[in-house]
Amino acid sequence: MVVGALLLRGQQTATQEREAFLFVVNSTPNASAQGALDVLWIPDPVLKYCLGRTREQCVAIDYCIRTTNRNVSQCRNLPVDISRIPKYPRDLYPSRVLGITYFRTASGVIEGINTLFERYDRGQKADFDRVTLNARFKARIRAKRSDDDDDFNVLQVLTTPE
Repeated sequence: MVVGALLLRGQQTATQEREAFLFVVNSTPNASAQGALDVLWIPDPVLKYCLGRTREQCVAIDYCIRTTNRNVSQCRNLPVDISRIPKYPRDLYPSRVLGITYFRTASGVIEGINTLFERYDRGQKADFDRVTLNARFKARIRAKRSDDDDDFNVLQVLTTPE
């Protein structure tokens, strides 16, 4: 569901609010020690290859699908055969795996994020080592597309992982 869009003249930047399914994964060790969690927005075509994989594997698979040179070291020894996966469509949104780290201080700013942290705290940390449907939640986000890159921010957590 797209709520609104804004195109800034001359900058080729489009911003829109929408609902999206996102995934919670363990943060990097430094952020994790501070009580943070990572949120990933994964394009639909790569999601089935990311399920059961670590964040790093998912990002590598995504990169290798998008790159023009699949012979780089990052694309070798992946858990899936990249040569069988077609390139993303031009109008895909998001155009790559996007991630953002949220710290507990976001609790006062993002509606519903407390419930996300509570669910994360109740679960086994190993449950969030890999991208799984049990770590999926729905959120209202602000997505930004520009000539350079895509970006997003969570505005409201609508559902929490199971």
